[in-house]
Amino acid sequence: MRRILIVGAGQSGLQLALGLQAEGYEVTLMSNRTADEIRSGRVMSTQVMFHTALQYERDYQLDFWESQAPRIAGLGLSVAAPDASRAVDWVGKLDAFAQSVDQRVKMAGWMETFAQRGGQLVIHGAAVSDLDYFSRTYDLVLVSAGKGELVSMFARDASRSPFDAPQRALSVAYVHGMGPRPEHPEFDAVRCNLVPGVGELFVMPTLTTSGRADILFWEGVPGGPIDVFQGIKDPSEHLAKTLELMERYVPWEYARATKVELTDVNGTLAGRYAPTVRKPIGRLPSGGLVLGVADVVVANDPITGQGSNSASKCANSYLKSILEHGDRPFDETWMQATFDRYWETARHVVKWTNAMLGVPPEHVLNLIGAGNRFQAVANRFANAYNNPADFENFYFDPEKANAYLAEVQGVASAV
Repeated sequence: MRRILIVGAGQSGLQLALGLQAEGYEVTLMSNRTADEIRSGRVMSTQVMFHTALQYERDYQLDFWESQAPRIAGLGLSVAAPDASRAVDWVGKLDAFAQSVDQRVKMAGWMETFAQRGGQLVIHGAAVSDLDYFSRTYDLVLVSAGKGELVSMFARDASRSPFDAPQRALSVAYVHGMGPRPEHPEFDAVRCNLVPGVGELFVMPTLTTSGRADILFWEGVPGGPIDVFQGIKDPSEHLAKTLELMERYVPWEYARATKVELTDVNGTLAGRYAPTVRKPIGRLPSGGLVLGVADVVVANDPITGQGSNSASKCANSYLKSILEHGDRPFDETWMQATFDRYWETARHVVKWTNAMLGVPPEHVLNLIGAGNRFQAVANRFANAYNNPADFENFYFDPEKANAYLAEVQGVASAV
């Protein structure tokens, strides 16, 4: 029986551990926190998972919260005008629903499930020296802990990392009491609000430790008027500042939020990081090798909502590569090939996310504006969040964008 160690108990690490466990592998999972500590701790992320990623969870019967979490049927986009009105406003319909589950709920539940199913769970904050020892006792060591000392083992891939500094200052508040959207209140939707030159506000329905909630997520241009959360420690002050900025820049969302309150004292988060692609293989002092997983090796800014989706897709891709490899050694060639296979998916996310962090060119503005006039355009944008590879067909190249809009116009004229 192959023995595999996974360090890090997030979306990718736990999904991969549970998948390998179901396939008969002897898996050890190392986490720096217990399930109870995760469940009662600070929120860790924002997350909306689209159909493909959700299906990977269903495939291994890990969709424990599907009946409880809001079913997100649409994705809306608004662009603020200088007078704080909406210059653009549309909602695209998803072909299959998305969902968001607070990672405190999911990771704690999955960790307990892994242990109940006989997995070896080790509560320990791993250092490089620990991995040096473990690499000699396991057939494969995977690192899915995206922060701290372990990440330093994976060299930055400069050819795939155009940024060397954070491109957004991030601020999150989980709240109860958000009012309904005035447009299409009959179904749940994620709202993306773009404030040119300032940043973005995302509003996401979610399931948290205390039930149904919404996530208010500001992404501020560094040094700009939304980059004000770094020194705020008090959760109430954090929420007050979130609402103050909403009233100023996106008053249509603030109108829904006048009665909100934090879900819990740990329902806020602020930080920033530079989007980075790293080399996938870490080399230990003894010469042993470890393979990086998900945001250890591909860390995108959350502006495109792909973090949990990418983690799920990486875990699924790595699982297939491990299963297909049989009893052969997990050597450097296999590790590189395993990452390269995942990169075929990840590269589309990296390209799209990096583009979203910049000033949109004219043809992209035309596409966004066309969502107001053509529901088909709004729907295609929304569904590309599930399949970012589709952006290659209509988003990046002006000629492809113009041809697509001409096609949509032709269909609309023929009706």
